[in-house]
Amino acid sequence: MSRAAGTPVPAGGSPASPRSTASSGTPISPTTPTPAGAPTPGEAPTTAGAPTPGEAAATRRGTVYGFLAYLLWGAFPLYFVALKPAGALEILAHRIIWSLVLCLLILAVTRRARWVIDMFRDGRQLGTLALAGLLIAVNWTVYIVAVLNGRVTEAALGYFLNPLVTVALGVLILRERLRPAQWVAVSIGLAAAVYLTVDYGAPPWISLVLACSFACYGLLKKRLGTSLSALQSLTGETVVLTPFAIGLLVWLAAMGEQTFTGHGTGHTLLLVSAGVATTVPLLLFAAAAKRVPLVTIGLLQFLTPVLQLLAGVLVLGEVMPSSRWVGFGLVWVALVVLSVDSVVSSGRSRRLARAAEGAAV
Repeated sequence: MSRAAGTPVPAGGSPASPRSTASSGTPISPTTPTPAGAPTPGEAPTTAGAPTPGEAAATRRGTVYGFLAYLLWGAFPLYFVALKPAGALEILAHRIIWSLVLCLLILAVTRRARWVIDMFRDGRQLGTLALAGLLIAVNWTVYIVAVLNGRVTEAALGYFLNPLVTVALGVLILRERLRPAQWVAVSIGLAAAVYLTVDYGAPPWISLVLACSFACYGLLKKRLGTSLSALQSLTGETVVLTPFAIGLLVWLAAMGEQTFTGHGTGHTLLLVSAGVATTVPLLLFAAAAKRVPLVTIGLLQFLTPVLQLLAGVLVLGEVMPSSRWVGFGLVWVALVVLSVDSVVSSGRSRRLARAAEGAAV
């Protein structure tokens, strides 16, 4: 839901892109060469490595975009509950179909619809998008099932665990080397998983499937690189999934279990709005990822599972035994360690970059 370790992009997002020096959107044009470190005409002098006013404004906008994206994702439990009496499979099917419709409309308006045709000519890219679509469909289905069955807190735990699972995948698959604090965080997370397994009496499958499916989705998207925008990625994934979604709706209609019709205009419009609910936060997240440091995205990400947890306990009336709060507490300790390490590491990297820039000047 490519970023600070394990940044989740719930509900069909794309991994964040590294912040570019032109993230403010101001076009960069050739200028007359000036002495190193000297301001160009009309430009106020700046300290080496300090953000320009344009970059600072872009960062503020990006932070707002990121906050809104994670806020909307955090409200998903309430949205999916409002879609009852539709079941998980029907919601999934409508989410896929209407997301594709909206994506195609946006591509058409922005005159980029040609990309959809080009996508089918690249077999490797199409195969990767198909696998990504399968992973995100599993994630969406399990999440919707959890919400509709009163297990929002378990779903929230999955997104708390996601950064830790992502770090673990980095070690196991990408052979990345962890810093000591990251090892501590992963160890605490593993202890929390064992504790919660004992407390539940069985592994917290919903949490684990959500965390693992999304971590694998993020890993796969990292392999795709930055060649696709968030909109293109979601379009490709939903293109691949739409035939199955249509088949699901036909099967549900044949079984007499579809609710798209016969439950009022309001219910029909809510199901149609699943496309907007999926696409809008994704585009907000993509806009944020271009404008803010990855550390900021990494810290904002925790807003979503916190809001989901609060929605489950305070609004939907789910009960959390005190013993389970202990397990969640262990996960939060691991995330604090991971976040502090990320902030410290990022700050160290910026200081080294400024020092190198100053030495070059």
